[in-house]
Amino acid sequence: MKAYLGIDTSNYTTSCALYLPKTGEVIQRKKLLPVKVGELGLRQSDAVFHHTVQLPELMNELFSEFDGEIAGVGVSDAPRRVKGSYMPCFLSGVNAANSFSLAVKKPLYRFSHQQGHVAAAVYSVNKPELFEKPFLAFHVSGGTTDALLVKPDKESIISCEMLASSLDLKAGQAVDRVGVMLGYPFPAGKYVDELALKSEKKYKINVKIKDGSCCLSGVENKCKAMLQNGESREDICRYCIDYIMAALTKMAEYQLERLGDMPILFSGGVMSSKVISAELTKRFGAYFAKPEFSCDNAAGIAYLTKLKNE
Repeated sequence: MKAYLGIDTSNYTTSCALYLPKTGEVIQRKKLLPVKVGELGLRQSDAVFHHTVQLPELMNELFSEFDGEIAGVGVSDAPRRVKGSYMPCFLSGVNAANSFSLAVKKPLYRFSHQQGHVAAAVYSVNKPELFEKPFLAFHVSGGTTDALLVKPDKESIISCEMLASSLDLKAGQAVDRVGVMLGYPFPAGKYVDELALKSEKKYKINVKIKDGSCCLSGVENKCKAMLQNGESREDICRYCIDYIMAALTKMAEYQLERLGDMPILFSGGVMSSKVISAELTKRFGAYFAKPEFSCDNAAGIAYLTKLKNE
């Protein structure tokens, strides 16, 4: 049986995956980079070190379940496919993928981390037909709150044109800062969402946008004030999630009015939120990746590699 290998060494996950075209199955292994309690991230030099240590371990686990032929190798080499988009942590994956490609004498394909996120979501919802025409996608994570126009592309399978973003704090940063403020480890998204689900409140927040972009810096300050005023952790987390949901709603409405009706796909770690996915699916009929394909992973890279190699 043949398979396509994908590698992704992002902030903050080491990930490798195999896409098996015969069955359509993805096998993936991933591991968060270690971040000390109370801290909000890692230096890039530390991220490179941890990827270098973790990737061989994960590759060993991945290939212990597979003894077939590798038909192509894919890797994420940058956060986005735009000029100046660069992070040293991706070099760990690029070097490993290049060496593997040379060893097995198979082609190496490069994609952006963002393209991988979108492709993982498309695979997750089993809607490959989305790649046949333009659609609206959101990539919402620790480093992005991007509205994207995704189009078919001969060179890279898909192109992701950024239409709008957050002008200050990104959604994942807001969630992580609130979670760490409440004493949870980084990344704190799952803890914030779990507490938000326990709140009996539902906040109606009027988020202003400018040319389709939002501002999220007010979330952290408001949640800090709520904590100082003795409000419950559940309500603080619900406010944080509702604020982000309100911003995404406004951003989506703006783009749909401008571009016309089209499918909407949400990807990125923040989009594993049960609160947000339930509401925006109801409002827009949007597609959401399953949680295991929402967070940083190499599955989308492996899937793109298969499509590129066809």
